[in-house]
Amino acid sequence: MVCQTGCAMVEDLIIAVIAAVVVGGGTAGLVPYIRSRRRELPSGDQSGRGQLSQGGTEPGPTATATLAPPEPAAPVAPPDITAPPEQPPSRVVEKPPPSAGRLARLRGRLARSHSAIGSVLLNLISSGRLDEQAWEEIEDTLITADMGVGPARELVEELKTEVKVAGTTDPAAVREMLRSDLIAMINPDMDRTLHLARHGDRPSVLLVVGVNGTGKTTTCGKLGRLLVGDGKTVVLGAADTFRAAAADQLQTWGDRVGAQVVRSDREGADPASVAFEAVNVGIQEGADSVIVDTAGRLHTKTGLMDELGKIKRVIEKHGSVDEVLLVLDATTGQNGLRQARVFAEVVDVTGIILTKLDGTARGGIVIQVQRELGVPVKLVGLGEGPDDLAFFDPEVFVDAILGG
Repeated sequence: MVCQTGCAMVEDLIIAVIAAVVVGGGTAGLVPYIRSRRRELPSGDQSGRGQLSQGGTEPGPTATATLAPPEPAAPVAPPDITAPPEQPPSRVVEKPPPSAGRLARLRGRLARSHSAIGSVLLNLISSGRLDEQAWEEIEDTLITADMGVGPARELVEELKTEVKVAGTTDPAAVREMLRSDLIAMINPDMDRTLHLARHGDRPSVLLVVGVNGTGKTTTCGKLGRLLVGDGKTVVLGAADTFRAAAADQLQTWGDRVGAQVVRSDREGADPASVAFEAVNVGIQEGADSVIVDTAGRLHTKTGLMDELGKIKRVIEKHGSVDEVLLVLDATTGQNGLRQARVFAEVVDVTGIILTKLDGTARGGIVIQVQRELGVPVKLVGLGEGPDDLAFFDPEVFVDAILGG
């Protein structure tokens, strides 16, 4: 049916074209005719040409275009809002306790570490027999405590004379004599103060020296913390450029108390230039004190000793160095004393800091090193805590040894 209708339409179309040409009406008469024939087509073909299947079979259903629903309009983006940058968490700056009374507070710790020596001395005194054998045992005990042969013998002779003159062997009286003699040998008249006064617009400068392993860099950090606790402003100079961890260690100590740290980003940089810059920053910032940590390799290396001398000379271009503090490990005994001698030949040591005095140290090193160098012990380290550095007090020290 569809084929017949289509063929008839084609035939009519051809006849119409020929007639239009012949008659001369052109295409003007063709349009109404096509429209009239289109209205006569079956309703199934009104959408356009039918789709004929190949091979003369019936065509398939007419494809119907499905219009997709319109996409919703994209939401209008709000204007860009720049969030304020996240602020890093504020660093908590610690407020260390003041230096006053620290040694008294740490007295118990000091007494525990030296109780054995005090017990031996007091037991000998309290035995009621102060014969030659007892005096020899007292002398041996003092030598064992790192006092040295000369000072130990001198102390025993002094004590023997006092006991003989007093005509008594009462333990309490002899103990008081021993206490007085020990304090006298430590020499309480030595100037143990740190010279921290500013010089006009220039801060005081403290140069810290010593071999590695004595706790030198840690002591620099603790010293800076002690001064901050006393209300001072401090600049730390990391001039130990031969040890990579030293600058980082000092930086940590400085950050905890808000102290500025001057360091070099290059390992092995010139220590003297770092020390010079630290003092320069101290002047610009109006700091009260500058603490300079120095290299601490084995003192037998001549180059290191020369470097310490150079650091001191370079710093003195800004002015004088107020303190040269030698850090010694109190547990090393005679070896520590040998270190002290070598450092004293290179720089003018003005004071000694004895560390680890709460450990296996025997205490007599205080007397011996002071006599050897002629300079006072100014500070002592009595533990691993950040506030375990204290100014040395001869009376508190002796009382702790004797358990008084």
